[in-house]
Amino acid sequence: MKYRSIGADPNSRREVSVLALGAMLFGSVTDEKTSFAVLDRYAEAGGNFVDTSDNYAFWTDGGQGGQSEELLGRWRRSRGVGDEMVFATKLGARPLAPGTGYTDNPEGLSARTIREASERSRERLGLDRIDLLYAHIEDRTVDIRETVEGFGALVAEGAVGLLGASNHAVWRVERARAVAAAAGLPGYEVLQYQHSLLRPRTDIPDELFRDGGLGGATGELLNYLRAEPALTLVAYSPLLRGAYGRADKPLPADYDHPGTPPRLAALRAVARETGASPNQVVLAWQLGADFPVIPLVGMSSVAQLEENLAAVDLELTPEQRERLDRAH
Repeated sequence: MKYRSIGADPNSRREVSVLALGAMLFGSVTDEKTSFAVLDRYAEAGGNFVDTSDNYAFWTDGGQGGQSEELLGRWRRSRGVGDEMVFATKLGARPLAPGTGYTDNPEGLSARTIREASERSRERLGLDRIDLLYAHIEDRTVDIRETVEGFGALVAEGAVGLLGASNHAVWRVERARAVAAAAGLPGYEVLQYQHSLLRPRTDIPDELFRDGGLGGATGELLNYLRAEPALTLVAYSPLLRGAYGRADKPLPADYDHPGTPPRLAALRAVARETGASPNQVVLAWQLGADFPVIPLVGMSSVAQLEENLAAVDLELTPEQRERLDRAH
């Protein structure tokens, strides 16, 4: 395994494995035995960066979520896991009532919610301190200053280490970071967005953003990250839920545009040259980016984990990277 640092402050900075493990479906779609087996093998291989959320996976049973955090808490206790593992969780998108969702009834990002939701997450995970806490989705009903101060209070108390944001408009991220800096408070240092070799259309309105999807790593976000090297991108769904390697997993509709076929052709050519799978090439491409990227991969079997672990040692040549970058 290889590692990289996240966070600038020595008091909260952590060394994390370059491949993060997504636990979204652990404890729900992925049963406990399988989830424990994946976690055990990930830890054995040197992986130490596990990602979850307080709302995972509410959509599987019409509830409010919490299954993933609860399973991770049980795994931690059963294995005697301490602070050698880095746990990241999110708040803001948990439904306030069963049968509702994050678009119509989210918990939001008020100072009170941030405190209460983080306390529930710590209890489920069995942690005194959350290593990395994200604002999962935006809450435009609350002033940014209140959200910034709510997160800052948890850091000051030692209940949270690092802060992050996911699925926010770039201008909202920058505004929150500017408010935090002006107030002498900790700001977002880790950004979690969907990012892969293939890029989706961003002009299609979605449930959260009427002007088009902002939860993906747009060109604007990537440009922002290159200008702010202290930030780290955690890239979720880098393998497009299996679409690169499985005929029964078609690409989502928003990838149906003229830019997709040439990028797929470049990917397949590099896979043939390296003898690696397309999945492994995509992960290696992200790991070798010229700004900090940590792929976040969800897995439902140890076999899937083994394939992804092998990508850590796959080195692409500059010429191969150029072809993948420039195909359009």
